Parts: sequence; structure tokens; C-alpha cells
Amino acid sequence: MNKENLWIESEHSTEYYVSEPFDEKMLEEIEMELGYKLPKSYVELMREHNGGRLKRCFFKLDEDSYVKLTGMYGIGREKTYSLCGSYGSKFWIEEWEYPDIGVAICDCPSAGHEKIFLDYRECGREGEPRVVHIDQELDYEITILANTFEEFVNGLCTEEEIEI
Repeated sequence: MNKENLWIESEHSTEYYVSEPFDEKMLEEIEMELGYKLPKSYVELMREHNGGRLKRCFFKLDEDSYVKLTGMYGIGREKTYSLCGSYGSKFWIEEWEYPDIGVAICDCPSAGHEKIFLDYRECGREGEPRVVHIDQELDYEITILANTFEEFVNGLCTEEEIEI
């Protein structure tokens, strides 16, 4: 998985996104609370850097369009933008009525109107989920971004790389 140049190190990222390191017990508790087994590649990435603002914050859809992301949720509860934080996965499903298809893992700079989810519809709660973009303003339209989390991370790029 390409982890190079992925994270922005800043006070905002540390305050709102970057969770403390987690152990196996915490991972099991978070997975139980969410109701899904997290992909190994996601867990591996979070062991190295447990969430944060993204420097490689674009995912190209085709020649003319892309999805922009703000940050990726860490495995924890204490940070606002963590999997089980106050603006974590359950918040978006219960309060904003995002479809209950999996786990919200990234936010977009749209004030809650777009999210990136791990989509477990085809693989079940224990399988390898796809990564999808959900657009609340388009009646929760779901766009598949990648077949695996690792493929998703490898597809992230900077503004310069997509030539905006």
C-alpha cells in the first residue's frame, strides 16, 4: 500500500482526527460497536498513523471528475472524527440517514453532504468491503471507488497529480 505523502501533520489534524494507538482489545470493541470487521489493510495503516487529515486528498473518478476528501477516521472514540467519535460512522447513519451499508471512514469538504464508506453489501460483515462515495444531495447516490481499501489508498493523489 502506498503510504508516502499521505498525511498532513497539523494541530487541527491532531486535535480532531489522530487517535491514540489502539490495542487488540480496543480493535475488537470498535468492531463490535460498528458491527463490522475492519479490513486488514485499514487496521495496518491505522497502526502506523491512526487517522488524520489527508495530503493525498483526491480520488480521480475519470478524466474530468474526482472526489475530494478532508480526512480519514482513526480507530477510536475520543476524537471527533474517529470511527466511534461524535462525528463517527453511527452519527452519519443515524442522524443524517446515510444508508446502513457499512462504516464511514472519510469525510469530504462538503459539510457532511458526502462521505466515503466501506461497503459490506456484497461481502457480508466479515468480508473485504469495497470503498464507495455516497452523495447525500443526490439522494444518497453510491459510487464505487475501489474494490479494496488498499486499492483506494493507492488511488489517492494530490492536487498537482490530478492537474486541477
